[in-house]
Amino acid sequence: MSVPIEDLQATFAATVVDEWVRHGLAHAVVCPGSRSTPMALALAQRPELRVHVRLDERGACFFAIGLALATGVPPVVVTTSGTAAAELHAGVVEASHARVPLLVCTADRPARLQQVGAPQTIDQLGLFGSAPRRSYAPGVPRAGDRGWWRELGAAAIRAAIDDAGPVHLNLAFDEPLTGVAGPLPPPGPRPTTLARRRLPVAKPTGQWGAHGVVVAGAGSPGPEVVLGAAERLGWPVLASPTSGLRVDHRAVVGSADLLLADPVVRAALAPEQVLVIGRPWASRVLNETVESLGRAGVPVVAVGEVLDDPARVVSSFVRADPAPFLEALEPSAGTDGSWSARWAAAEALAQRAIDEALAHDPVAGGGRATEPGVARHLFGSLDAGAILFVSSSMPVRDLESFGAPRPRPPTVVANRGVNGIDGVTSSALGAAAGWEGPVVCLQGDLAFLHDASALAALGGPGSGSCTLVVLDNGGGGIFSFLPQAQRLDPERFEQLFGTPPAVSVAAVGRGFSLPVAEVATLTELDAALGELLGVRPCAVVRVAVPDRHANRALHDRLRQAVAAAVRAGVCG
Repeated sequence: MSVPIEDLQATFAATVVDEWVRHGLAHAVVCPGSRSTPMALALAQRPELRVHVRLDERGACFFAIGLALATGVPPVVVTTSGTAAAELHAGVVEASHARVPLLVCTADRPARLQQVGAPQTIDQLGLFGSAPRRSYAPGVPRAGDRGWWRELGAAAIRAAIDDAGPVHLNLAFDEPLTGVAGPLPPPGPRPTTLARRRLPVAKPTGQWGAHGVVVAGAGSPGPEVVLGAAERLGWPVLASPTSGLRVDHRAVVGSADLLLADPVVRAALAPEQVLVIGRPWASRVLNETVESLGRAGVPVVAVGEVLDDPARVVSSFVRADPAPFLEALEPSAGTDGSWSARWAAAEALAQRAIDEALAHDPVAGGGRATEPGVARHLFGSLDAGAILFVSSSMPVRDLESFGAPRPRPPTVVANRGVNGIDGVTSSALGAAAGWEGPVVCLQGDLAFLHDASALAALGGPGSGSCTLVVLDNGGGGIFSFLPQAQRLDPERFEQLFGTPPAVSVAAVGRGFSLPVAEVATLTELDAALGELLGVRPCAVVRVAVPDRHANRALHDRLRQAVAAAVRAGVCG
């Protein structure tokens, strides 16, 4: 007796989902749609899963990215066919470049409806180009295929984990779409772990001298491993906030972007070796410094899974787990500590200069909120149990420049795969849904407005708590730091790059019935966070900061203050 197609499809979907649950799937992001009904029902019927319903497919994919960043486990995002599937593309590209594990399920029409003008039907094979690690298109489920349904589910989730990226399943379903799942194919042995496939272990070779630096970004091993190696070598660690290493330790340097911006200081602190671990910083100053060192013949060694080397200056790439590599790292010759002491002195002078400049600056003085000041303040005040989700563009750069090392900093997360501002709010909300503690998202006004649709589907069980701290400087602040700002007529620059918004950040927040606070000082910011931090699901704090031109001038003054202090104290 043949099984009705709707029941067969329900059994297929239930089997794939069961295999994912066996592998540790915990979260599903579902976008409403008809053709995806079999998968949506299979996910909703599993009590082990938290199902998040999002209206906008683009935002849903970034929401899923936030979930993956917070939990380390690939979620699944499900859409119907047609433009709904196409809306996922930006998020799939981000997940690919950021190496975020993600299962992407797009429902599709059966083959007979392709290329004949059927509604909501496009060619979805290869829809995301080369971005997915794997792509599967098994066609409409058939009874004879039951034997490999579990294998499909297992292969997809293992690829997302082991290859650290998105996996696309384009699943064709025929009508009727609502059926009852029958007995599932028997499972194989239970997966032992959801951990990634281990990287090779490599031992350090060559000479490791006394005058080197470690450049550490997101994905670095923990402080005990990295700082232990730094102490043995007598090297400073230039730690990005996303590395998890910007802690209060004599080897840690948090002001590298500001120190290396001054040519005199840069020359005084020039290393003879560079060891790179983790993802690149956003800082152009730091990246260009490493580039110039490499071109001058300074050995640049990178250790990790993938080589990020756009300047092509890495002299040696070791594809290996950086943790055992660092644990085995020993200096080739003894160090007297003077090199690390010089960097530590520069770091102390820089941090003191930043504090004094912010306290007495004509724009920032008196506790007035500024972009550098807010970034520094949030990193310095949020508890270790919080996530600080930081937007691309200026916020991540300000955090790199001005976030001072502290004993137990918050976890810093950012979408740095393709470095865009798309989906920032969605990803922060996703992170909140997968995190036990509070999440604060630091972003600019344009990033907030760009992803305002993320606020349309808040609430529900497991939403988490997210506070959006929006720096309102009246437009695209980062463009004021680019050559266009000096080379273009001011009116044309404002039209094409400044793009002052025509709507109010606060009005948008209130329009979605969210709690909104408007502040202009750090004291007011603290009061607002005291009231709104932990509010579920979301609250908005609009921070009025100086306009973009004043912000550029403030950055210049802060760099000059650091350069003057370090020149006098270290280079004099």
